[in-house]
Amino acid sequence: MEIDMPDLDSSIFKINLPTGKPAVGSLLVAEPFLREEYFNHGIISLVEYERGKSAMGLVLNKATGYTLGEAIEGVQDEIDIPIYCGGPLSCDRLFYLHSLGDEFRGARKIAEGLYIGGDFKQVKSYVNMGLETEGRMRFFVGYSGWDPMQLEEEIEKHVWAVAPKPANKEIFMEDGDSSWYRIVRLLGKPYRNWLYHPVNPQYN
Repeated sequence: MEIDMPDLDSSIFKINLPTGKPAVGSLLVAEPFLREEYFNHGIISLVEYERGKSAMGLVLNKATGYTLGEAIEGVQDEIDIPIYCGGPLSCDRLFYLHSLGDEFRGARKIAEGLYIGGDFKQVKSYVNMGLETEGRMRFFVGYSGWDPMQLEEEIEKHVWAVAPKPANKEIFMEDGDSSWYRIVRLLGKPYRNWLYHPVNPQYN
């Protein structure tokens, strides 16, 4: 009987893996060997992108352990909405993704049912009133950025895979490594060997 074994040449050395095209709203999936603290098993929502120009994204699945009530002036102390680490740049700035559309003035649509930003006074009022945020909003400190053509080069080298479906409100329903595994499965058979590599290589 012939056993179907992983193709280590294409998996480990990333030969002939298909590459997608980035766009605003794309999800970027970190390859399993990417050990940088901010990006290991990271999923990034690309919030600014134009080919040949700088790009910006937010890491979706890296909780900081802090909450809005602890960290943000004007938010009630008991508000325990988690804050995520969006990346290594501008870690003194707060960003937020949400599915609340025009609830907040100035919010910008980046994908179907997904928005970034909006009037922060309205955001604080919304959370202080105890209105529903779970599954609807996610807050981040810092962001991830690329110089012109840097992201294209990294995708070509398979540092990132572009998920076949753009970001949507489902990104608020998962956290941590579970979201990375779910999105990798969506990448299909060419990427299945990514699922077999541990977060920490010493466990291999």
